[in-house]
Amino acid sequence: MEKEINAGYTITDRLTVANAEFVIGQSDSAPAKFVTWKVKKGERDYYWGHYSNDRLTALEDLCNRALDEVHHLKSLRQEQNAGENPVRQNGKKKSVPER
Repeated sequence: MEKEINAGYTITDRLTVANAEFVIGQSDSAPAKFVTWKVKKGERDYYWGHYSNDRLTALEDLCNRALDEVHHLKSLRQEQNAGENPVRQNGKKKSVPER
């Protein structure tokens, strides 16, 4: 696999959540050695960089950003499902067993 570089940072790690990807970039010459970015899957337009000097901090940020995206997608799905399950005439919602 070819080495991917953005703004002088080598992309070392990547997590994909639906159509979003979160990456870690590393640079030995930059003031901040590590950065996490968000990028649309299949594109190279990196944005919302979070910079740090510690790899573990960058890795934690990468995971947290990916989890935030998962939570966002789950909340969107719940909103969509709520719109598809109309309220019954007696005012109670149709009960669905939890998984």
